[in-house]
Amino acid sequence: MRHLNLGTIAELIGAKLAGDADYIVTGIATLGSALPHQVSFLANMKYANQLEACQAGAVILNADQAKLFAGHCLVMDNPYLGYAKLSQQFVPASGFNGIDKSAQIHPTATIGNAVNLAAGTVIGPFARLGNAVSIGANSVVGASSSIGDGSNLAANVTLYHDVQVGSCCTIHSGAVIGADGFGFAKDGPDWVKIAQLGGVIIGDYVEVGAGTSIDRGALDNTIIGYGVKLDNQVQIAHNVELGDYTAIAGCTAIAGSTKLGKHCTIAGACGITGHLTLVDGVHVTAMSLVTHSINEPGAYSSGTGLDTNQKWRRNATRFKQLDQMAKRLKQLELEMSQLQN
Repeated sequence: MRHLNLGTIAELIGAKLAGDADYIVTGIATLGSALPHQVSFLANMKYANQLEACQAGAVILNADQAKLFAGHCLVMDNPYLGYAKLSQQFVPASGFNGIDKSAQIHPTATIGNAVNLAAGTVIGPFARLGNAVSIGANSVVGASSSIGDGSNLAANVTLYHDVQVGSCCTIHSGAVIGADGFGFAKDGPDWVKIAQLGGVIIGDYVEVGAGTSIDRGALDNTIIGYGVKLDNQVQIAHNVELGDYTAIAGCTAIAGSTKLGKHCTIAGACGITGHLTLVDGVHVTAMSLVTHSINEPGAYSSGTGLDTNQKWRRNATRFKQLDQMAKRLKQLELEMSQLQN
């Protein structure tokens, strides 16, 4: 169990402490469940009514919110950022150290210092692992793939051949990186497979969620930029390029050769078709379908919002009538114009 005093926490998260710097805490909890040995945070004012009864040893909040809590306060402009930084101090240890005797390491592979390989890991020919890399049970690093210093692969991760993972990356269980892209040419009734000869390049400080797939390029590489964050069950097709610091929520799929700029956010269950370009700073809301390039930054949406089934069915019927209604309106406008003349 980790023990930290509030003075140390204030330095770690960049907060101003209003309280006892020597007060010890051992974890983080929500406002409603926190106990005196835990820190909590207030990032949404709809939970402010919980401050009065909160038993936390300290709360991370902004200057205005600090007036509402009688206990120790860690004051900063962005409490949610403070919570994010502090949470990293309480991550449980991986549970394994060193190289398990069942790990299979090809003689041509290069292994850095302080590497942890759990049971059943396989490191292929000419693979390269940097210093302080940790790889979970039954994960596979394919031939000529590389992993940068300080990166962590959870259990059951598959890196195919010719995959480059940067430093300080996290790849969660079930992720598959470097599988073939979906490429076939029609030959009469049959399909001829296009060999996928490119690789995957992942920048530093990238996180890849559980069950996410990143396909290798057909000829050039699929590229994931610096600081990109991918949620669970995201599909990145061949030759996609994701700009630095872009974040994509779960169940979104991006088709081949599409390029996203820097600092984009794509919400859950979106679809982005192939060979498009989205500029820096594009934000796509949940369950949207992007079928054309976006050349201006900003927020974009498609689809219809939730409604009662009865209203939705009526509106869906009217949607099918829009083209006919538009033609009738145009005809009416023409007839009105002729009458006025």
